[in-house]
Amino acid sequence: MSPPPPPLGRARKRDAQLFDPALCDTELVGVRSQFTQGRWAKARALLVATGDDWDRRGHRLVVLAETPAATAWAGEWLLAEPDSADAATLLACAAVSSALRGKGSPEAADAACRRAAALLPADPTPWLGLLMLARAFGTEEEFSRHFDQVRARHREHHHAHHLMVAKLAERAPASGHDPLHEVYDFAAWAAEESPADSPLAVLPVIAHAERFRVLAAARGSATTTAAAEHWTGRRARQVLRSAFDWWLEWEREDHPRNRVDLNFLAHAKLCEGRPAEAAALFHRIGSHATRAPWSYPDRDPHKAFLAARSAALGTA
Repeated sequence: MSPPPPPLGRARKRDAQLFDPALCDTELVGVRSQFTQGRWAKARALLVATGDDWDRRGHRLVVLAETPAATAWAGEWLLAEPDSADAATLLACAAVSSALRGKGSPEAADAACRRAAALLPADPTPWLGLLMLARAFGTEEEFSRHFDQVRARHREHHHAHHLMVAKLAERAPASGHDPLHEVYDFAAWAAEESPADSPLAVLPVIAHAERFRVLAAARGSATTTAAAEHWTGRRARQVLRSAFDWWLEWEREDHPRNRVDLNFLAHAKLCEGRPAEAAALFHRIGSHATRAPWSYPDRDPHKAFLAARSAALGTA
């Protein structure tokens, strides 16, 4: 007789530990626990210390904004410091998070982002919030405009480029042939335009995974043959080899979203049939799993990640 399933609460706790959006930012983890309790002074100090490291600032604001009662605590902070761009941007990100969960108004979130943008014009984070809103509720024209605003402020913005790749991957190919899909051209262009040490070097792999998600959904399921063809074709071999070679020489382990790239690369390497290379990536990932791409296509990300890691590392 098989054992009963774990209580729902235990499953939620298990997933929260494995898929913590803070990733490897230990400072953020500590500050978040205090912010959740309404103590926003530490969040204030953290954002001041973050300065104009725009990728890290965006990462920290988005994660803090997803905490329970973030809107209330950010609003309390803004009442105490009405001219604080940090408080206004956190409140805007919290409004975006609420809207994406169906708990708030997209129009109110849009207005909050624009107010925050006016307080600190150089900051791409309010425009990242608008980009996230446009991804869910807006038109393609709005999405493109907001992406341009983010990139005008930070040409290598990691989160924004991932959102753009996911969006582009959903378009039908103009030529009718997927190998010529525009998402690949965009990813290659963005990678080439970036410095040699930029994590956007992995963007072509992200594009390939996002296109896999879309094609699998269109088929209704990912057949073994179709999946194998997607991950072992000429394009896949080129982008995966290039990205893995780049990762071996990468020295920017301090990037706040580096585990996102490593999860995509480990997923791709396993799909390609290279478990030894995937194993090296899983060692670096540690417990910092991300829901995407392990949820592709329509899978339980927790089960998929653990199964993939076991396959790569040869563990039970």
